[in-house]
Amino acid sequence: MNQRASVASEGRSGILADVNRHLLLVEDDARVRRVLTLALEREGYAVTEASTAQDALEAMSATRGYDVVLLDIMLPDDDGFAVCRAIRKHSDVPIIMVTARDDSHDVVAGLEAGADDYITKPLIAKELAARIRALLRRSQPKPSTDDRYEVGELVIDLGTAEVTRAGRPVNLTRTEFRLLAELAQAGHSLCSREQLLEKVWGYDYFGDSRIVDVHISRLRAKIEGDDDQSRHLVTVRGMGYRLVD
Repeated sequence: MNQRASVASEGRSGILADVNRHLLLVEDDARVRRVLTLALEREGYAVTEASTAQDALEAMSATRGYDVVLLDIMLPDDDGFAVCRAIRKHSDVPIIMVTARDDSHDVVAGLEAGADDYITKPLIAKELAARIRALLRRSQPKPSTDDRYEVGELVIDLGTAEVTRAGRPVNLTRTEFRLLAELAQAGHSLCSREQLLEKVWGYDYFGDSRIVDVHISRLRAKIEGDDDQSRHLVTVRGMGYRLVD
């Protein structure tokens, strides 16, 4: 059974979005979809709507220029997790998963599917707009730098935003790359979850530290390989993470 939710509109945030920003909104409830679209358009965004998983994937194929995808988990023809995984096969567009409840399984499953962030229903327009702005800010390329880090077989090039392992490219999302870059720049120093939340997700992030743990798990799987057993990306239990040679 599909779960419905209301959207409480709180008016404009006072900070208008770039009018060139284009969002893909995937939500099967026509009423919620319409209210969200109006709220986002008032923030200055262009919005394309999709009501099914198939519509969402067709929209992604037709238009490569989306800046953010807002993706509901509950869809009539498939779930949002499958859509997220399909998008991640060819795009690193920032994705915010929408879940009907603050359920650990839904949150973790969404992040493991490749989402950058999550938000729970009922949606508050002001909070949603703040999440999108924060995600757009951290998705922007940082100023060019010549910094290049080598960690075992890993090469992390901050100037080109490229990562290789044993000479082969490692495909990371924008959030995963920012997380790895922060760990690399810290040297062998410990990075706590709170520090990573602030540096990667932003000081005004509304969520919790689960998002760090799940992204670390995804990042580790990509940079360590199947046999390394966390040789480089090390967990310090109860304290945080560090990147070591």
